[in-house]
Amino acid sequence: MKWPSIASLSFLNRRRWRADGSLAIVTGASSGIGRELTRQLVEHGCRVIAVARRRGRLDELVSGADTGKRPCEMIIPIVGDITDEATRHAAWRQVDQHGDGRLDLLVNNAGIGGIGRFIDAEPERMRQIMEVNFHAPVEWTREAIPYLKNAVIIADRHQTPVICNIGSVLGHRAVPEKSEYCASKFAMHGWTDAIRAELVADGIAVVLVSPSTTRSEFFDSLVGTDPGQKSASIGSWSTDAVARATYRAIVACRSEVILSLGGKALVYGDRISPPILNAVLARRSED
Repeated sequence: MKWPSIASLSFLNRRRWRADGSLAIVTGASSGIGRELTRQLVEHGCRVIAVARRRGRLDELVSGADTGKRPCEMIIPIVGDITDEATRHAAWRQVDQHGDGRLDLLVNNAGIGGIGRFIDAEPERMRQIMEVNFHAPVEWTREAIPYLKNAVIIADRHQTPVICNIGSVLGHRAVPEKSEYCASKFAMHGWTDAIRAELVADGIAVVLVSPSTTRSEFFDSLVGTDPGQKSASIGSWSTDAVARATYRAIVACRSEVILSLGGKALVYGDRISPPILNAVLARRSED
């Protein structure tokens, strides 16, 4: 194994990302965290290729119809499923056109979930959640890396290109009745840690943001979930608050951030005493 030299790691102390004049891709941009993050990036001067399935919601984002703002030419909408190869190719064509083959930021945000006991679920629930939450981000990242490397080559920009993966506190500590979602976010966590180390010498930062419950439309479209299922959680953040924390993590090229006191309590409680936390979570799932 070839280790990066000290010289190649010297940039770690001065890594920063700057929105002004940058080009970004945000998946799942039509609602929730992706929608708010897209707005914040644009407000700071970043052009965003916004990817989502719902054309109407993307049109609202571009036109400013839902906020009363003027139409935004900084948002380039792409309508498509993130698991579809054609959607990725459409994004790369926009990168070639608007960035001359240079991409400064990839945000893997789109995700789905499901609630219910693992043994009661159809196998398709696991496959669908893993495909959207893990396999799709992997392929977006695989194909984005050459474009991100092009941003490194342009030395006079004085910034670090970033891959930002939106994970979850449930990618640090799993809970009952969300086994498929937890599996996908644990996979995201481990893979993110691995590619972060692999890309250090290439000058690309990899950021993992792990929110807890976010007040969004996420729970309106759960996969393989019976109507009326509830999600037990401790506290929640608004999509705007999560997006602002994500933006700060990207700018600072943070390796990892865990959001909310409840989320941190879950993660660190598991590190201190897994048996006690297991008992607490088992009882909560029975209530």
